[in-house]
Amino acid sequence: MFKINKQPIAAAVLAACLSAGVQVALAQGHGHSHNEGAPAQLTLNDGKKWATDSHLRQGMTNIRTAMATELPAIHSGETTAQQYQALAQKVNDQISFILRNCKLERDADAMLHLVLAELIAGADAMTGKNGPDDRRHGAEKIVHALESYATYFDQPDWRGVK
Repeated sequence: MFKINKQPIAAAVLAACLSAGVQVALAQGHGHSHNEGAPAQLTLNDGKKWATDSHLRQGMTNIRTAMATELPAIHSGETTAQQYQALAQKVNDQISFILRNCKLERDADAMLHLVLAELIAGADAMTGKNGPDDRRHGAEKIVHALESYATYFDQPDWRGVK
């Protein structure tokens, strides 16, 4: 009989879902489903920011750093399609890392999925899936998602992106 290593297959499926922007990856990325009663918008946790874990903080910091590095070129209109593609891949890689490793309580996780959905939509737009004119808009979506993360999630060392 053949032995199949399921880990590379699972990683490939997750990568395919992320690059396609499929919401199934968000709903089931942590091994559970939030389809029932999924929140429609971000809210605070009884007036407080949602707790984070080290994996979430690491992944979001890496996304913020990647965006901050490229923002001057994006603002000046000098970013090439290949640079947008590479930036989108960095964002998707970090989303995949977060989905594989982050362990939040159920309600915080549901809120996080709203931020991740916006990050995925932004990365998809940066790849040119919605046309070449949408790449910059994709970067703006990611910056907005990072601002939402800062508003709704507790990461003490967080710095904004501008």
